[in-house]
Amino acid sequence: MQRLLLLDDDPSILKALQRELRPPFARVLTIDACTSGDEALLLGELHFYDLVVSDLRMPVMDGMTFLRRFAKLQPNSVRLMLTGSADFATAQQAVNQLGVYRYLTKPWTTTELVDHMHSALDHARAEQKRRESASSWEASRGLITPQEAERRRLEAIEPGLTRVERDEHGFVIMPSLDEGA
Repeated sequence: MQRLLLLDDDPSILKALQRELRPPFARVLTIDACTSGDEALLLGELHFYDLVVSDLRMPVMDGMTFLRRFAKLQPNSVRLMLTGSADFATAQQAVNQLGVYRYLTKPWTTTELVDHMHSALDHARAEQKRRESASSWEASRGLITPQEAERRRLEAIEPGLTRVERDEHGFVIMPSLDEGA
């Protein structure tokens, strides 16, 4: 099952998005929603998201800052921006600098929203297959080891899974349960 992260500081917008996206995607998509960028980044440390949709204008952390930080955390997630203002310069910046796949405007129509989500999910699946094919090709040519190909596959499923922190003696440092709280 693929996963979607929604971020908007307005809870009523989040509820509306969930209400419109659940019926057509109930069997293929898990939807998580947040009202703050920090909360969304914490979820990004716990789960891999195929898609992330962020509002542009939010207090504390705007959508551009959030998507920039999320892209560092999960570079393979497909990013979409949602905004109440159709500003071409901002849309261009989002696409060119942040790799935003689509720039959606409020208000939306259900048909447009669902079509954009289908397209983004298809794009996410195609990119995942492309990455897997590239790793397989590299492994078959001896450019990477089978272990590296497997590490890449696991990282695509659960980012951070294969990263291990060690102390000065080489011992594994276990993350604290209250870390990030």
